[in-house]
Amino acid sequence: MKAWHFCEQQGRRVVTSRGGIVVKSGKTLRHKGELSMCESGLHASIRPLDALYYAQGNVVCRVECGGTLVTGEDKLVCSERTVIWMADAEALLRKFARLCALDVIHLWEAPEIVARYLRTGDESIRDAASAAASAAASAAARDAARAAAWAAARAAARAAARDAASAAASAAASAAARDAALERANKRLGRMLTELGREAGR
Repeated sequence: MKAWHFCEQQGRRVVTSRGGIVVKSGKTLRHKGELSMCESGLHASIRPLDALYYAQGNVVCRVECGGTLVTGEDKLVCSERTVIWMADAEALLRKFARLCALDVIHLWEAPEIVARYLRTGDESIRDAASAAASAAASAAARDAARAAAWAAARAAARAAARDAASAAASAAASAAARDAALERANKRLGRMLTELGREAGR
């Protein structure tokens, strides 16, 4: 079963978020013993947005899960996990976060520098955009559209991406609309990650 998993870059090594096990393309990890969701085994998620919520780093891995599998609502645990390809997704996650925030920018009067950062991704103004968006979000803490913009300018790419997607979806008026917004975000992220794999020649 193909799934998604995010790992962490530590110096020249890419490691799993738990246990610090080195991960490489083509390498199969095997877990011996009982499988327990969130406790023991090798984890991954079918939907990329779900995998992002558990991410501890910005390295995305397309994986093949096998052996014994136990599936949950937003992730699975298995006894074998093989990395098909892996790539640094930091820039992609920042772009994804900005796109999510742009989806709802029409719902508030964004400061000019925030709008410019979201549209261009200009890293030289990211800190200023973050400060402006944070001030606006603090003034109206429950405004999800503002929160999406602030999240997009966060320092950690993985947190920015998942928080911006959640905040943008929360800006929808109904539960059904929120679900639809999350599904669109999930499909967008899946397309972007798949293209990243193609560009990297995987």
